Amino acid sequence: MKAGNIEQFKHLSQFRDLKDFNNNIEQWMIDLKSKFTKSELIALKRLIRFSARVAGVCNAKIATIVSATHELDGVGISRSTFKRMITKAKAFGLLTVYETERKNGSQSSNLYVFNRYPVKEDVSFSQTIELPKEEKLNCPQTNNLSKTSNQNNINKRNDNVQKENKLDASYTSNRVPVEFRDLVKCFFDDAKTIEELWKIITIQTYYYTYMSVDDKVSLAIDAMKQMVRSIKFGRKVHNIFGYYWGIVGAILDREYENTLHEMYEEYAC
Repeated sequence: MKAGNIEQFKHLSQFRDLKDFNNNIEQWMIDLKSKFTKSELIALKRLIRFSARVAGVCNAKIATIVSATHELDGVGISRSTFKRMITKAKAFGLLTVYETERKNGSQSSNLYVFNRYPVKEDVSFSQTIELPKEEKLNCPQTNNLSKTSNQNNINKRNDNVQKENKLDASYTSNRVPVEFRDLVKCFFDDAKTIEELWKIITIQTYYYTYMSVDDKVSLAIDAMKQMVRSIKFGRKVHNIFGYYWGIVGAILDREYENTLHEMYEEYAC
């Protein structure tokens, strides 16, 4: 592949726009964040930021990206760390790497193309957590997460509710914002579950002192909708709290990245 201006590689982008790219990266990070070391994550996040001009495509030199981690991130990485990150990302299916060459035939910088997050639409919905078939996030007519034909499972779940003396959403602590409680109860009508989900928000945003309560509610609702969407699309979730924690963390990371990107553009002018 011939080297050239990033604009000539637009056809390789797999995303509608930058927002679509960020949403896919967020889903990838839920699965893969723990697979990378701290330094490799710095390298990956910097590559993601360099892939903003053409959503999901980057042809920057390794030296340029590595240098940016020193100058802009404040925590520099080595060239070998960047290469290790690329090797892992390729193995996980996150990245496709193309070699490019100059007009004289000599090798130029690689072209990095991010792949869309695979949607497992063929996965059965008979999983730990199921949701109603309606596309909108409206409250289902029943308190169950889905209308399942397996009556034995329903009876077993109801028996567990009685044994554990669960309290419905109306008993949720007043520390939990009403807007968040009202959304979550549509799918998890249990006071303790709602409180634990909100606790994740308070822990994750503990050092974000600039965030207002409304900001945290908005974050909590956005993360909840993403979790519901993922489960509806076939993702098996055995621990909703761990999964929700991952989504919230990914959203906050993306916000941090966007802030750095805006600062970079501002100072670059």
